[in-house]
Amino acid sequence: MYKKLSNKLGALLIKSAFFLISLILFAQNIYSQYLIRDSEREFDFKNNTHKVSSILLDSLVISKKDTVVSFQMKKSPWKSVLYSAILPGLGQFYNESYWKVPIILTIGGYLGYVVVKNHNKFLDYRDQYANSQTPENPEGDLRLRSYREFYRDQRDQFLLYFAFYYLITLVDAYVDAHLYDFDVSESIKFTISPPKKFFRISISF
Repeated sequence: MYKKLSNKLGALLIKSAFFLISLILFAQNIYSQYLIRDSEREFDFKNNTHKVSSILLDSLVISKKDTVVSFQMKKSPWKSVLYSAILPGLGQFYNESYWKVPIILTIGGYLGYVVVKNHNKFLDYRDQYANSQTPENPEGDLRLRSYREFYRDQRDQFLLYFAFYYLITLVDAYVDAHLYDFDVSESIKFTISPPKKFFRISISF
């Protein structure tokens, strides 16, 4: 019985390690994309400022007031973080990243389900172990005690996973709000022009 329990514990620990690594890689990917987009935004803003200055210099109208070019974000990053803090996925919905909402809700629902399930198992075996302790046998049923400890560890472990998941949703909502004003999609044009002998296919980006 103890051997089977240890094997199950080892398998769950391996699965948990893979899950944690996936979350960390996902967070690093989001952070790297944010750094790239932030540098591109700064470069585009400088170019736009230079173009505006050139137009003002070439204009025949001389203005005595300084012209200030400001960038106004359409989505508030901190508002999206607040929405995600209230309910994971709500900040992504505010940022109009609708495809992320079912993914976030599914992961959060799964983690919450596992936490509640392990907590209920822990309470059940805790009571069973307490009932097994008698004056003649103060140690109680050791098998029940091992189950109690196992499910308590599982509950705490998945609570930690849920905390990482919750933090990642906040970071994603914040970064997503920053990227909302920038169109990163590519314009792809697919044409087929039939010449006299052969077909020609061209793809332009």
